[in-house]
Amino acid sequence: MPRKYKRVSKRRVGYLGGMKTWTVKGAMALVLGLACMNVLQAKEGMWIPTLLKMVEGDMQAMGLKLTAEDIYSINHSSLKDAVVHFNGGCTAEMVSAEGLLLTNHHCGYGQIQQHSTVENDLLTNGFWAMTREAELPNPDLTCTFIDRIEDVTLQLSRACVGLSGEAREKRMQEEMEAIVKRATEGKGLEGRVVAFDFGNSHYLITSRVFRDVRLVGAPPSAVGKFGGDTDNWVWPRHTGDFSVFRIYADADNNPADYSADNVPYTPVHHFPVNVDGVKDGDFTMVFGFPGRTEQYLTSDAVEHVITRLNPMRIAMRDEGLAVINAARASSDALRIAYAAKQSSVANAWKKWKGQNRGLTELHALDKKRALEARLKAATGSEVVEGLAALNADCFPYLEARALFIELAYYGPDILNYAHSFSGLIEGAVEGEKRDQLLAKLRANESGFRKDFDAQVDEQLLGRLVDEYLEWIPETLTPEGLRQEVSKAGGGPAWAAKVFGKSVFDNADAMEKLLASGSAKAWGKLAKDPAYLWIENLRAHYFAQIAPEYGRLRGEIELASGAYTKALRRAFPEEVFPVDANSTLRLTYGKVEGSAPYDGMQYNPLSTARGILQKYVPGDPDFDMPERLVELLEAREYGDYANEEGELVVCFTGSNHTTGGNSGSPALDANGHLVGINFDRSWESTMSDILFDGSRCRNIMVDIRYVLWVMDVYAGAGHLVEEMTLVTQEGGEE
Repeated sequence: MPRKYKRVSKRRVGYLGGMKTWTVKGAMALVLGLACMNVLQAKEGMWIPTLLKMVEGDMQAMGLKLTAEDIYSINHSSLKDAVVHFNGGCTAEMVSAEGLLLTNHHCGYGQIQQHSTVENDLLTNGFWAMTREAELPNPDLTCTFIDRIEDVTLQLSRACVGLSGEAREKRMQEEMEAIVKRATEGKGLEGRVVAFDFGNSHYLITSRVFRDVRLVGAPPSAVGKFGGDTDNWVWPRHTGDFSVFRIYADADNNPADYSADNVPYTPVHHFPVNVDGVKDGDFTMVFGFPGRTEQYLTSDAVEHVITRLNPMRIAMRDEGLAVINAARASSDALRIAYAAKQSSVANAWKKWKGQNRGLTELHALDKKRALEARLKAATGSEVVEGLAALNADCFPYLEARALFIELAYYGPDILNYAHSFSGLIEGAVEGEKRDQLLAKLRANESGFRKDFDAQVDEQLLGRLVDEYLEWIPETLTPEGLRQEVSKAGGGPAWAAKVFGKSVFDNADAMEKLLASGSAKAWGKLAKDPAYLWIENLRAHYFAQIAPEYGRLRGEIELASGAYTKALRRAFPEEVFPVDANSTLRLTYGKVEGSAPYDGMQYNPLSTARGILQKYVPGDPDFDMPERLVELLEAREYGDYANEEGELVVCFTGSNHTTGGNSGSPALDANGHLVGINFDRSWESTMSDILFDGSRCRNIMVDIRYVLWVMDVYAGAGHLVEEMTLVTQEGGEE
C-alpha cells in the first residue's frame, strides 16, 4: 500500500502571500493602449508578467490570493522562478529543491525515444530512475529560467530619433546589442531584445540556460499517450501526459555541461503541490511560454487559412501519416523508430482540422469583417485595405513556404540527412572546421540509422512530391521538377529512381565514407540524386521564395502594428491582448466545463473510471499494462482520491493557451501546482486566431493522477517524497 504523504504548512514552503505589491513602470504605448480596458474581458489573452498589475484586481476578484509581485518579481523569489522553458519549445516546472521538474510526456518524448531500443523499450514499458546514478543524460537538451523582463521601448526610440529606413534598422540593431551586452556581460546570463505587438514595443529578456538535464521518469506510452491520435485535441481526456527530469549544475549551482561531478540544481523557487486538487469553479492560472497566436489576422487572411493554407497542409500530412502509420503497424522496430515522427506529424494535422471547423462554426469571417467595418467607421482609416493588398501579394509565397516546410522538414528524412553533408561535399569547410563537421556527422550516424528505414522514406518522398505539385503555385514551382516527376511516371516511380541511385540510404556505404574522410569521395556525392534534389529544392526556396516572403512579411508586420494601434485608440474600453511570441506569459481563468454544441455538456473533470471505460485490449490507442488495469479495477487510489473517492485524471479550464504551453504549470489561487497543461479541446483549436470564452478550454492532467502513477503504479514514491505537498489551505495534516 502507498505511504501517506506529509502535508506541510505555508511557512515551511515559503508561502508567497502578503508580499508588497509594486507598480509597473515605463510600459509606454502598449500599456497606455491597454490601461483603460474592461477587465471583465481580461481572461482572454496571454499576459506579459511585467503588466500583471493591470489585471491584479480582476484575478483577485476571481479568487487569486496572491499579488502581481508574488507572481513576477526581480527583487525576490516569485512564481516565475519555478517556470522553465523546456528545450525551447515546451514549458516545465520545478517541483523540488533538488532540481526535479515536471513537463509533458510528449515534450520529453524525443528523449524517451532516444533511450529506447527493442530490447529496452522505455516507450512501451516506461522508465523510473530509482537512484540518482540511474538518471539518463540527454545531449543538447536545455532548460531556461527567466532572470528579468524589462521594457526598453523608450531606449530604442530615443536612439533612433530622426532616422528612417535602413539607417534606423541599423541603429536599432546596434542599440539592442548594446542593451543586451550591458545586461548580461560577466553575469552568466543570456539575453535578447524581443519585439512585441508587431514592433509597437520591445522588451529585454535575460535568462539562465542549464545544459545538464537528465531523464528521471516517464510512464508507459499507454499512460503518457493514452488515447493516442484518437483522443488528441479531444475532451473528455484520460491521458497521463507527464514526464520527469532533473536539472544538474556545477558545485556553485551554475549552468554547466554534462559531468558526473555535477550536482542537482537548487532552484530559486519550486512549486508546492496541492494534493487536494481542484473542483469546478476554482481559480486557475497557467504560466508558460506560448508559441504563437494570430489574433489580428484580417478577414481576408482568415479566409485564406480556411480555404487554402490549412487544406494544403492537411493534405500533405494525410499522405505522410498514411505511410508512417502503415509502417509502424508492420513491426515493433518500425513502431519505435517512427514513434516521434508520427506524433510530430499528427499533432498539427489534427489541430488544423479542428481550427477550420471552429473558425467556420464561430463565423470568424463575419466577426472579423464587423470589427474592420467598425474601425473604418470610427476612424476612416484604410489600414485594413492596405493589409489586404499586402496579404494578396504574400499568399502565394506563404503557400510555397508552407509546402516547403512540409516536404523538407516533415517529409522523408533522407533529405535533411543528405543536406547535412553539404559542407564536405562542396568543400565549404576546411581544416579544423572540416574535422569538426566530420566528427559530428560520424557521431550522428548511428542515431540517424536507428530511426531510418529506406523503404518507408522512399514512400514518403514519392507520395509527398505528388501532393506538393498538386498545391504549389505554378509560378513558384522548382524549375523542371514537374516535368521530371511526370516523365518518371509520377511521384512513387520518381522516388524509386532517386533512392535506386543514391548512396545516402546505404548504411554500409556511408559508414565507409565517414571512416575514410576522403575529400575525393565527398566530391563524388555532389552528383548523388538525393543530394542534388534537396539542394535544388533548398536553393529554389531560399532564392525565389524566402526573400520575397520575408520582405512582404516585414511590410505586413508594420501594417499590423498600425492596425492594432488603431484598434486600441478607437476602442479604448475593449481588450486587444498582445499575440504570443514564445516569451513568458500568464493566462488565467477557472476550472470549468463547456457546452460547445446543442445538447452537449462537458464536465470539467475526468476520472479513472473513464480510463477503464475506454480500455480496449490490443488497441494501439487504448490498451493498458495489466498492472494498471488491476489497480484501477481494484480502485487502489491510495491517498490520491478526491472527496468523492474518485481518482481525478484530467480537468479543463478557461485559460487561453496555445502551442508552447505544453508542460506549463496549472496553478491554484495560492500559486500551488494542481496540474500540468497539455492540450486544448478540439472545439478550441481556433483560439490562436479567435478566442471564445464560452467554448475554448485548455486541458490539464491532474497532479493527483501524476503522483498516483509515480507512487502507486510505478513504485517511485521517492520522487513524491522529494516534493513539497500541501493541502488546499496549506495547513499541516
